[in-house]
Amino acid sequence: MAAGPGPDPPGPARRLARHGAARELVRGPRPGQRPRCQTLRHRRAHRPDRAGHAVTPAAGARGRLPLPGPLFDFRVRLRPAPASAEDLAAGLAAYGIRRAVVTPGGTAPLEQISRQFLRGGGIREDADNQAVLKACAGLGGALVPCYFANPHHPRAYAEQARDYAAVEISPAVHGVPLADPRTAALVATAAAVGHSVYTVCQPLPGSGVADLVRLAAGFPSVPFVMGHCGIGNIDVYGIRLVRESPNIWIETTGGYTVTLRAALAHLGAGRILFGSEHPLQSPGAELAKLAALGLDPTTWARITWENAHRILGEDIP
Repeated sequence: MAAGPGPDPPGPARRLARHGAARELVRGPRPGQRPRCQTLRHRRAHRPDRAGHAVTPAAGARGRLPLPGPLFDFRVRLRPAPASAEDLAAGLAAYGIRRAVVTPGGTAPLEQISRQFLRGGGIREDADNQAVLKACAGLGGALVPCYFANPHHPRAYAEQARDYAAVEISPAVHGVPLADPRTAALVATAAAVGHSVYTVCQPLPGSGVADLVRLAAGFPSVPFVMGHCGIGNIDVYGIRLVRESPNIWIETTGGYTVTLRAALAHLGAGRILFGSEHPLQSPGAELAKLAALGLDPTTWARITWENAHRILGEDIP
C-alpha cells in the first residue's frame, strides 16, 4: 500500500515558511534585525541539553531526515581507497542507516561505464572483492559483503561465493549480456549457495528487462534484484514487465517517485528494496524521495528494513 499518512518531513522551504522566514529570504531582514532563518539554525544547532550544556550536531548530521525506524541500504559501494570502509560506515550512519549491502566500487572510470551502458563493451578485470570482505569483517555486521562476479572468470566466484552474502552481475561493467550462457553459469552458482543476484539492465540486445525476466524464469529459486528501478528514471514499462516474475525485486536508486508509485501498484511493498548507491548518490536524496511518497509505517518498514533481511535469508530483528 502506498497511501495514508507517513514519514513525510517538510522540505527546507516549507519549514522556513512555517516559521515566517520565507519572506525574509526574499526581502532580507528589517534594519537591525538578524535573519530569522540564521537565528533558527543557530538555536537548533546549539540548543541546550537538560543539563544546560550546548549541543552541537555530529558531523554529517546536517542533512539528516527525521525518519522512523532502522534503515537497511541494499546498494552501496566501497571505494578502493585507504580508510574507505570507516568513511562509508560513518556516512551511512549520519542518515540513520544501520546496515548496508556493499559491493566493490571503482572497477572502471564512471565515464567509461556510462559509455558502455549505452554503447556496449566492457572490462575483463576482476573487482577487489577481497577488500570488501575484509572491510565488512571488521564492522560487526553493519556492512554485508556482496561479491562482484566477473563472467570472464566464473571460477573465482564459484571458489569464493560462500564467503559472501549476495552477488552482483553487471553487463555494463563486464560487457557480457544477461542472455549470455556465461551469465547463466554465474547465476547457477548463486542458486547453489543461496545468493540473491543484483543486476542493472541496459538498453542493449540481451541485457534489457525482458532478458532479465527470461533469466529469472530459468532460476525460480534465485531472488533477482533489478537495480535502479529498471532502465532510466521513468521505466514504468520495465516495472510492468517484471510484475509476473515473483522472484524479481526492484531497488530504488535513481527512479523517480512516479516510478516508485508504479512499483508499489504493480509489485507491492514486499518486492521493493531501498538502496542509495552511496557514495555515488547521497542517501539523503534517496530517503527524501521515499519520504515524499507519504508511505504508511508498515510499507515504509518493509522497503527500508524488512525486505533486505528477507532476501538475504536473515531473521528480521
